[in-house]
Amino acid sequence: MSALPQATAITARWGGILFGLGTHALFGLTVWRLFLFLQSPADGLWAGNQATNLLLSLLFVVPHSLLLHPSIRDRLTWIAGPFYGCFYTLVTIACLWCCFLGWRKDPLVLWQVPGVAAYMIQACFLGSWVALFYSIRLTGFGWQTGWTPWLAWFRGEPPPRRGFNPTGAYRYFRHPVYLSFLGLLWFSPVMTLDRAILVGTWTVYIFAGSLLKDQRLHFYLGDRYRDYQQQVPGYPLLGFGPWGRLAKDEEKPSTADAAVHTKPAAEVHRRAA
Repeated sequence: MSALPQATAITARWGGILFGLGTHALFGLTVWRLFLFLQSPADGLWAGNQATNLLLSLLFVVPHSLLLHPSIRDRLTWIAGPFYGCFYTLVTIACLWCCFLGWRKDPLVLWQVPGVAAYMIQACFLGSWVALFYSIRLTGFGWQTGWTPWLAWFRGEPPPRRGFNPTGAYRYFRHPVYLSFLGLLWFSPVMTLDRAILVGTWTVYIFAGSLLKDQRLHFYLGDRYRDYQQQVPGYPLLGFGPWGRLAKDEEKPSTADAAVHTKPAAEVHRRAA
C-alpha cells in the first residue's frame, strides 16, 4: 500500500537534487559566457534590427525584478521555499542565454579609446569582476543563487536563518553589487551601437532595481532598514536624492506597521536578496 507514495517521494527527492545541481552547473557556465558577452556583445552571430537587442535586454531585466517582488513571490505557491532561489537563478540563466544567442551585432562605433587607456579600461573591467565577487561574498554566494536553502533541504535541516548585518563595503554604501555591475557595463574601450543599447537599458535597470531593493528590504525589515538608509547612501558620492541617505526628518511608519511588515530573517533574504 505504501509502495506508490514511497516511490513518488523518492522520485521527487531525486528531482529536487537534480534540479539544484543542474541549476548551479548551468550557472557556472553562464557566468563564464557572461564574461565573454560583456567583453564584446558585438560578436553576436546575427546582424539586424537593434530593436531586437532592446527587447532582449528587457527580457533579462523585467523577470529579474518581477520575481523578487513580494506580491509575485507570494503568488508562486507551487514553488517550495527551498527551491525558489534556484528557480529564480534558472529563469535568470534562461534570459541571459536568450541574449547571448539572439544578440544582433552592429558595426557602428560610437567611440573607441586607443592605446594605453584601452588597457587601463580593460583592467577596470576585470577589477569590476573582482569587486562583484567580493560584494556577493559579503552577502553570501549561496543566498544569491539559492544554493544555501537548497543545501539545507538536501541535508534535511531546518530552513537557514540569515541576519541583516552590513559588513565590508555595505558599511559605506548600500548597493556594492549593483555598482560593480555598472563597472562591467561601462568599462569597455569600444562602444558600438548594440553595446550602447545594452549598457543603457541595464544601467536604467540597475538604478531602478536598487530603489526596488530598498523598498523590498524596508517592507520586510521595517525601521531597522530605514535606519540603515539614513546612515548609509546607496552609492558613493550620492548623499542625496532617492539613491542617497534617507532624510532623518521623514516620517517613520508606526511600530505596528513595522511589526506587520517585518519578516523572519530567513524569509527576508530568501525573498528580497
